Amino acid sequence: MAAIFDYAFPIDAALKALKFRRRLDYVPAFATLLARAMRELPDDIDALLPVPLHWRRHLQRGYNQAVELSRALHSLTGLPMLCNIRRCRATPYQSGLAAEARSANLRAAFAAQATVPSRHVLIVDDVITTGSTCRELANSALAAGAKKVSVLAVART
Repeated sequence: MAAIFDYAFPIDAALKALKFRRRLDYVPAFATLLARAMRELPDDIDALLPVPLHWRRHLQRGYNQAVELSRALHSLTGLPMLCNIRRCRATPYQSGLAAEARSANLRAAFAAQATVPSRHVLIVDDVITTGSTCRELANSALAAGAKKVSVLAVART
């Protein structure tokens, strides 16, 4: 798991604006920095996997910030974006939950709709806190056929 920033000002403010106030103008800059950070990751990554939102949350928010970051990363790297793993269970927001509760909150939250055709998948997210979301999503990707999973986020708390 890698993150390019600590979750502190001004990055935290920018990520909250991206996530909750539809400030998509932050996406190109964050994607450029993520693409640079990918140089430090293994060079066999062959697909991007944005952390999926449950359809209700996606409908409420109108977009998925991880998808927006992945789209921009796709444009910069040419790596395909996987969209065959979905969040099949609506979960409460992770913020405010203790580490153990975060893990329990996400059990069986993701499901692959088809085999993952990639060998080394890069999960893309905006913020990593305990890593529970990425761990559960990685388990789903591995169960669906991925051989390796790496994680890259804009910030880590």
